[in-house]
Amino acid sequence: MGVRSKKEKIKAIITGATGMVGEGVLMECLLHPDVEQVLIITRRPSGVTHPKLKEIIHKDFYDLTPIQDELKGYNACYFCLGVSSIGMAEADYTRVTYDLTMHVARLLSSLNPDMVFCYVTGGGTDSTEKGRVMWARVKGRTENHLLDLPFRRAFMFRPGFMQPTKGQVRIPKWARALTWLFPVLRPIFPNHLITLRQVGLAMIQTSYTQYERSILDPKDIIALAKEGS
Repeated sequence: MGVRSKKEKIKAIITGATGMVGEGVLMECLLHPDVEQVLIITRRPSGVTHPKLKEIIHKDFYDLTPIQDELKGYNACYFCLGVSSIGMAEADYTRVTYDLTMHVARLLSSLNPDMVFCYVTGGGTDSTEKGRVMWARVKGRTENHLLDLPFRRAFMFRPGFMQPTKGQVRIPKWARALTWLFPVLRPIFPNHLITLRQVGLAMIQTSYTQYERSILDPKDIIALAKEGS
C-alpha cells in the first residue's frame, strides 16, 4: 500500500461535525497546514465559518444521491457520526450505526478510490461479531465491512475517553462533568486517556503513514498523533 507524499495536501470530508468528536476533529483540520479543504455534511448548520470550509446541509444520510457529485475529489474522510446504543433495539441501532455508515462509505469508495477512511468506533468493539454485547457486535460488523471496501486505507479508531479541545462548544453534559478527572487519571493511564487534539492529528497523519495496524487503540492514536505533530 502506497504512502501519500507530504506535498499532497489533504482534502477531507467530515461527518458528525456538530457532535463532540467531529467538532474536535474539525478544529484540528482547520488549523493544520497539510489540510487544504474541508467539507462537512450535516443535518443542521454548524455555525462554523472558515476559508478552508465548505458545508452541505443534507437531511437524509441514507440517500446521498442528490449531493454525490459534490463528494468527488476528496482524499480523506473522518467519519465521526454516531449514536449511543442506550435504550435502542438492535435493529434500530444497526440501521443508524451499520446501514448509514456503510451507505456513506460505499459511495465514497466508489467516487474516491484514493481516499483514506477513518471511522470512530469504540473500545470493546467485537471483531468476531458473535459476542453478547449488542453494540459491540454491530460496531464489529461495521469495522469488518469497512475494512473490506476498496479505499486506499481504512482505519478504525477506538479512542476510549477523550478530553475535549479548549474552545469546543458541543460537549455533552456527562463529558463536561468528567473533564476534571482527565488530568488526575492520565498520569496513571497514559496509554488509555487521550485528547481530541490527538485524535484529529492522528487522523490527518493516516494520509502519510504506513502504520501497520488498521484497528487503532489509544496507544496507536497517541503514536500517530506524535508522528503528525
